[in-house]
Amino acid sequence: MRLVALTQDTEIDCRQCHAVIAEFAEQQLTGQSLPDNLQAVKQHLSVCTDCTEEYELLHKALQPSVEK
Repeated sequence: MRLVALTQDTEIDCRQCHAVIAEFAEQQLTGQSLPDNLQAVKQHLSVCTDCTEEYELLHKALQPSVEK
């Protein structure tokens, strides 16, 4: 039921998410507001555990380089 409640009119699939997930992670790390095209990534991550795992690994890998 949680996933049904999170369904949006416009969604992306895993392939589309992977295409921009690095940009999304960089935006998150720098604290910049998300452009409209990355809002869909945020929504996708709320329902997809596989992409969320990928994002968390990428976020962790990028974190030291952004903080320098």
